[in-house]
Amino acid sequence: MNDPFKALGQTNVPDARAEAKARARTAGMAAFAAANSEQSKKIQSSAQGSQWRRRLMSIVPSLKGNWIMDMRLPIGTAAIALLVLPLGYQLYSSTSMTPAATPTAVEQAATREPKAATETATTVPAAAPQIAPTDERKEAVVAPPAVTLPITPQQQAAAPAAPAPMADQEMADMAQSPQGLGNSAVLMRAPGLVAESEALYMPAPMPSMVARPNEPSGDQFTRFDEQRLKAVADEPVSTFSIDVDTASYSYVRRQLEDGSLPEPDAVRIEELINYFPYDYAGPTSGDVPFQPSIAVYPTPWNPKTQLLHIGIKGYVPAAGEDKPNNLVFLIDTSGSMDEPDKLPLLKRAFGLLVDQLSGNDTVSIVVYAGSAGVVLEPMVATEKARILAALDQLSAGGSTAGAEGIALAYKLAEQAKIVGGTNRVILATDGDFNVGIDEPEALEDFIKAKRDGGVTLSVLGFGRGNLDDATMQALAQNGNGNASYISNFREAQKVLVEEGGSTLEMIAKDVKVQVEFNPAMVSEYRLIGYETRALNREDFNNDKVDAGDIGAGHTVTAIYEITPVGSGAELVEPLRYGAAAPVAATDVGDEIAFLKMRYKLPDEDVSQLIELAVTPELVHGDIADISDDMRFAAAVAAFGQKLKGSDYGDISWADIRALAQSGRGADESGYRAEFIQLIGDAAILKPDSPIQK
Repeated sequence: MNDPFKALGQTNVPDARAEAKARARTAGMAAFAAANSEQSKKIQSSAQGSQWRRRLMSIVPSLKGNWIMDMRLPIGTAAIALLVLPLGYQLYSSTSMTPAATPTAVEQAATREPKAATETATTVPAAAPQIAPTDERKEAVVAPPAVTLPITPQQQAAAPAAPAPMADQEMADMAQSPQGLGNSAVLMRAPGLVAESEALYMPAPMPSMVARPNEPSGDQFTRFDEQRLKAVADEPVSTFSIDVDTASYSYVRRQLEDGSLPEPDAVRIEELINYFPYDYAGPTSGDVPFQPSIAVYPTPWNPKTQLLHIGIKGYVPAAGEDKPNNLVFLIDTSGSMDEPDKLPLLKRAFGLLVDQLSGNDTVSIVVYAGSAGVVLEPMVATEKARILAALDQLSAGGSTAGAEGIALAYKLAEQAKIVGGTNRVILATDGDFNVGIDEPEALEDFIKAKRDGGVTLSVLGFGRGNLDDATMQALAQNGNGNASYISNFREAQKVLVEEGGSTLEMIAKDVKVQVEFNPAMVSEYRLIGYETRALNREDFNNDKVDAGDIGAGHTVTAIYEITPVGSGAELVEPLRYGAAAPVAATDVGDEIAFLKMRYKLPDEDVSQLIELAVTPELVHGDIADISDDMRFAAAVAAFGQKLKGSDYGDISWADIRALAQSGRGADESGYRAEFIQLIGDAAILKPDSPIQK
């Protein structure tokens, strides 16, 4: 029996013709392109099951020129490759490891077989059609149709020498467009070329992984101009209200630790300085709630000027003298509070405060925004389990529904009011002040009226991106309370546990400071910080003008930079046609300045006056002679000025760090060590200018 297959195998096969080979190759490529197009349509269409498990049916050339089947990589491996390869390329291309410039494969292909015509054409691949990736994975790239672009004689002359001609298939391999790979990186080696001429196709370098420090945070701050230098001959008197708030430091710390520079208006230097406790001499009784500590010493950033340092410490009641507290927690439960550093942190913070209260204290809870109403009627603080359970059941969600939130809070505070005690509403929010009074001025007037009735207001800010610091500060100032930013659990411990007495128990209200400089001794001065606390000269003696308050044990610091007469550091030129230089009164001698402070006791409406002359006996010739506290405060002032971009205070981060370390002292709480670390963070985000290094 004749076997047709055997006979066919014995048949002589004629030699293939070149034309037939070319047609077969063209047909094969067309069939491959059609198959790839069909595969792309299948990929774009929704498929059943998990597509990432499907096998990759295309093939790619290996580095050694062999054709291998490419199995699909796991998603995690592909993601890591996409991240690591561009970073590696950026390092490779920006260091001495980078080899001499080598023509790419496309450039080499473009320079082969140059023609003598005045304009030569070369073939380059057109942009590959975009194919939707499947689960962040890429299909193998198929060579797109070629287009012809003109090349000028100058470009042709600048092209590198062409290598030996290559086979058609090799040329097709080299013409693969790297753009078709998306974010992948492919290394292709053309046969016949040395290793150094390999073409490395990489995407553009990725954006820096470092956080962009100047991007808007979404938080809102009161805009203000920095305190300016003033000539004593023109303005010899400086007046301001004290500020015991610390929200600015807590916010700045969080920004720096997260790798971002804070907005300049977020840096209130007096709040940075007053964040830290200082061991100033305190009063012996509550009849005079504080006394000033003064020193004059060389300026760390300008050897020709001096710093006038004023520090006060509030009276600390003896054990058993604590006032009873009537507290109302007014809590924002809007949908934006549903983040770990907002409502969950808020609950833990208030839990810390509840643990510090005693049987003399009462607690109420009102919520607004996400939900509205009274969560807990006034309850004695010893019922801690019930209070904590009420806090624990709070949840964030919904829109604005608490139209009577603040009215309810004050109603409960007045219902449980303690005569002679602390009656305070504590508003906790991430920036939603839709508490029932829409107009900001009307809200402030409402809070002022309640303050005059004996109920004060403090504000705790949480989270980022929606923080309305400007409103938070305004409400706390009008409510005779504090404004604090709770960035983490440790900050909650500091504000509500370690400083709980000073936060809640007020020992003096409407505290104002006025300094008059002697023009015979001081030519210029400027107050560092307190821009939002400035008062008019006449406000000092007007008891109707509101000012800041001091809690039990609070420390407050104010620092002036002063220019001694004849120091050569004067920046204000004398007037050509101005009056003659002022002459000091004969009875003041060589006084540098005169300090006045006014305050009211918590239950009084008439202010009392403290006066103290700044004399040469208070001047130190070396900054090493002053206390650790004063050196550290000066370092914080320098830090704030530099971070804010002040027009004053030219000093390096290294010098600020050295000054802070010299004033670190015992630092039992560790806050000063933390600050020294922040200096390093700031130095990375905002390096010294070349002159300062």
